[in-house]
Amino acid sequence: MNNAKAISKFVRISPRKARLAAGLIRGLSVPEASTQLMFSNLKAGRLLKKTLDSAVANAETQLDIRRENLKIVEVRVDAGPTLKRAKPKNRGGRHPIMKRTSHFTVIVGNQ
Repeated sequence: MNNAKAISKFVRISPRKARLAAGLIRGLSVPEASTQLMFSNLKAGRLLKKTLDSAVANAETQLDIRRENLKIVEVRVDAGPTLKRAKPKNRGGRHPIMKRTSHFTVIVGNQ
């Protein structure tokens, strides 16, 4: 079975929030998943759709498979590096702010 893959790294969204959008499309066909992400009201949906479109383009150019015949084999959201920032608090203290990043992996294959 031929698979095509696309990876987006260092995306500025928390992995926990991105996994909500990944759960929406897991196991769907590509046209259904694209529609689901387009109409979801999540920031991660917009970011994940770009990665899905890239995986579909890879499948169409490298494997010569049509978009309608593709199915999502795997969607993975991994944690990337965390940007550590601080916010000043009372009496000279500080409060850490963790700006988390994610790595998206989308693998599509024929049905």
